[in-house]
Amino acid sequence: MDKILEGLVSSDHSIFVKRAIVKKVVEAAEKEMTEEQCQALFTLTTRLILLGEDAFQKQIGVQVLEAYARYHRPEFECFFNKELVLGLLQQGYGQLDRKDPAIIDYIHCCLRLIISCPSVLEIFSVIQVEVLRMVCERPEPALCARLSSLLSDFVQCIPRDKSGVLFCQQLVRTISYFHCFASQERELREYVGQVTKVSTLLQNIWKADPATLLPSLQEVFAIISSTDPSFDPSIALASLVQHIPVQMITVLIKSLTTDQNVKDANMTKALCRMIDWLSWPLAQHVDTWVIALLKGLAAVQKFTILIDVTLLKIELVFSRLWYPIVRPGALTVLSHMLLSFQHSPEAFHLVVPHVVHLVQSLRPDGLPTSRTFLLQFTELIHCMMYQYSGFPDLYDQILESIKDLPKPAEEKIKLVLNQSAWTSQSNSFVSGVLMQAGKSETGKTGLVNLGNTCYMNSIIQTLFMATDFRRHVLSLHLNGSNTLMKRLQLLFAFLAHTQRAAYAPRNFLEASRPPWFNAGSQQDCSEYLRFLLDRLHEEEKTLQVLESAKPKVASPVDTRSKGQTGQTSPAEGEESSLTPAESKPGYDGRTLIERMFGGKLITGIQCMQCNSLSEKEEPFTDLSLAFCPFSTSQDGPQPEGPSEEPKVLCQGSVNGGSEIPEPGSAKALANSVHVVPVTNEPPLSVPDLVNYFLAPEILDGDNAYFCEKCGSLQRAEKTMKVVSAPEYLILTLLRFSYDAKCHVRRKILDNVTIPPLMRFPVHAPSPPTQCSSSASSPLQVDSPESSENLAKKLKPSQKDEEEEEKERIDGTEQITRGGEIAVQSVPYILSSVVMHSGISSESGHYYSYGCNINGADGTQHQASHFALKDVGSGQAECNLSTCSALSLEPEQGDTPPNSSQEARDWLLFNDSRVTFTSFQSVQNITNRFPKDTAYVLMYRKQELLGQNSNGGLMANGMRLCAEPPLHKELLDAIIKDNKLFLQEQELNARTQALQAPSSSCSFRPNGSDDNNPPGSCGPSGGGGGGGGFNTISRLVF
Repeated sequence: MDKILEGLVSSDHSIFVKRAIVKKVVEAAEKEMTEEQCQALFTLTTRLILLGEDAFQKQIGVQVLEAYARYHRPEFECFFNKELVLGLLQQGYGQLDRKDPAIIDYIHCCLRLIISCPSVLEIFSVIQVEVLRMVCERPEPALCARLSSLLSDFVQCIPRDKSGVLFCQQLVRTISYFHCFASQERELREYVGQVTKVSTLLQNIWKADPATLLPSLQEVFAIISSTDPSFDPSIALASLVQHIPVQMITVLIKSLTTDQNVKDANMTKALCRMIDWLSWPLAQHVDTWVIALLKGLAAVQKFTILIDVTLLKIELVFSRLWYPIVRPGALTVLSHMLLSFQHSPEAFHLVVPHVVHLVQSLRPDGLPTSRTFLLQFTELIHCMMYQYSGFPDLYDQILESIKDLPKPAEEKIKLVLNQSAWTSQSNSFVSGVLMQAGKSETGKTGLVNLGNTCYMNSIIQTLFMATDFRRHVLSLHLNGSNTLMKRLQLLFAFLAHTQRAAYAPRNFLEASRPPWFNAGSQQDCSEYLRFLLDRLHEEEKTLQVLESAKPKVASPVDTRSKGQTGQTSPAEGEESSLTPAESKPGYDGRTLIERMFGGKLITGIQCMQCNSLSEKEEPFTDLSLAFCPFSTSQDGPQPEGPSEEPKVLCQGSVNGGSEIPEPGSAKALANSVHVVPVTNEPPLSVPDLVNYFLAPEILDGDNAYFCEKCGSLQRAEKTMKVVSAPEYLILTLLRFSYDAKCHVRRKILDNVTIPPLMRFPVHAPSPPTQCSSSASSPLQVDSPESSENLAKKLKPSQKDEEEEEKERIDGTEQITRGGEIAVQSVPYILSSVVMHSGISSESGHYYSYGCNINGADGTQHQASHFALKDVGSGQAECNLSTCSALSLEPEQGDTPPNSSQEARDWLLFNDSRVTFTSFQSVQNITNRFPKDTAYVLMYRKQELLGQNSNGGLMANGMRLCAEPPLHKELLDAIIKDNKLFLQEQELNARTQALQAPSSSCSFRPNGSDDNNPPGSCGPSGGGGGGGGFNTISRLVF
């Protein structure tokens, strides 16, 4: 029969004829045959199965072998013995290699035919030994899959006891060597199927023998935690995760995270590779295990690993969102990684550039799964933008792309963030400030957040952008001194000339921090600004006294014959030993703070019974503007004219006093609630608040005025007017009010329109009757001598004002009355805005906008080229005794600035981050981000063509744009630091090169900067706004 079959296979007959003959051969299997004939036939069919030239020959071999083995079982049992199996597994068959999958298929087929024979037990024993040897040789996926099928069908072939544990460990390691280089879908599907068969075998073994599970998992961890650069384990290991019992997560993660033998580098590698497993299709529970390990590491305060892995892998996890098959798991892991990474916005900002593209790509497909994903993804993005508010330049396009998708409620956002935070372990962060690669395109230097110091950073940048003040400070000769002004000068020099992208102002922080400010705690930037200016003023005042006592000794504070424009008249080589300050031309005895920020305010109270007038003059460095109680009424703001409603103007807050109005006043009532502006009414403007501040006030009832002339409490009118305008007008919006019921300071979120230019009413000074300087003022100015009561109001009620003639004298509008100048309308241009992002005074984030008046081209809107026009009133006549917004309109023949230049006219300072922006962004910030509101405004007096109230030189309608040369001491300090910076760069590069072979996941900090405190902005700047939380992780910066 074997001769017939062999001749048939080699004949030239058609397939149809051959099949018919084979059928006859198979039917003949029932007939009697000698043992020799059976052996010959089994040998032939084995050769056809293993060495057949085509699939037809192999099919014939299988059909004939199965038929004759079934009817001649004893003969087949003698043929298929342990020697044959051992020879096949160790030596192969003819030219067929022993690792060929066909060998395993043949053995698998034969075992099914003799399963009921006693001799099969011997074969099982042989196979148990051989399969262990085979898996140790790291077979390819195809062979391993065939072997897994054989062992799944014949579990008797699986090694037992210690050999079984070793077999599982070696099989796990074999999977780690699987790699697929195919690009066709069919090949990829075949590869995934092969891996699935192997992982299913392990699952069955673990179920049958639980003792093999833990050693297998230990082997998995040993593989994925390996730092051997020559070994990159396959992500096919992800197929095992779905077979690990979920109830073991807690025990296993605790064991891993508390094992002192596991080094951080190994744990980092393991976590990175587990995150890579998210790319494996069909794998279940990978996201569950990844998140469990992330939480476990947080529980044992392994925050370095968490930070390194998050920053290294967050973009890869985000990229998995493009693939529907792995999208759910990737979104789960991405959400946890972002929501838990609350000490810095750096991780979120790595994926921000990809958000809009992803949303736009998934919107059109209309699939229910895509819609569900977008809803979940949008909620995550809203949570992150809430957590790290204060980055309008990054978030504007994102908000536009998701504006049609529902936004989660604020309470839900808070709940999600609180549940995900690393919280109480935040103090154990060990990563310092990350090195910045280089300055931004703005060329400006950021300030590193040293732990809730955004209040200081925003103020420093605001002062730095006050061009005249900066130039005055840099031009001072302070060699050898250790004053606060010297530290500020050094800080300004670094901001202007360092090569670092962000400078860490530690020395200045220690010197300028008020004694009652707790280190690392959130503070009020307005309070800090007042304290800083007060310190600088008092310090210079003290030095002036010492200077006058020793007139021949060089002054430690050299004003160098400066006018108030900041121009330096002496030559660059002038020595620091100078003549006394009083003898210099143009010097009026005022300190630099007084000349730059100092103004004078007269408060007058006129008895309405006897018309006697009592006035008091006091200096100020900033005006604190309260919100009027009518700001949310249907009638809109009513800032002007006398009001019958008692109001408290918070006079003590004009210069360093409290922001909290007196209890019982109308303003206290208005400020004690969370104010939400009426949407159908125009928002308040800065001039509205200024006018409310300067408006007459009726003192009556409990607020009645004690008139010395009448000798009793009388109804009186209180007026306030500015009689000396500062070079830089600082306005603080009193947004924080005390809620007596809840015992918290609440924030008024009203939007306030900020005009780029405005005119400010300045009254002509007149000798007051009862004049005294405010004892609480940090700027003490000698009071004018007392004189008789003028018995008239300097600013009468609006209802009684007569129509006045208006003139434009050199571009400055004035009111004349009987030949005497009464009111001068001084134009101011916006210089800087400090924004507060958050909903309470105890939390949030400060950042600032600055007008780039010294941009790359050194240009600014020149007032001489524009006509000043009132906006907002719509009337032909304007009242110059009130504050109003102005617009700049180019005169005929002038070309307005192009849009590209306007987009770079403003800078956004957000701790370490400095970017270009536009004034439109400044104006629209509260509309786009309701929690981001203007808090401190700085306006610069706008001198017109040929006019300079300070006697300085003018050029093209502006002060001369000339930065003073650096003194040698400052220049040496900057050169030294820049050299140190280059050395740090080189050292960091070498360190990374050394770490790459052993720990490519390492993301180590640079330098010796302070550790990031809980909730701090972190090295990349900004973040953490939108507070209101009381957990440690929500302390803001």
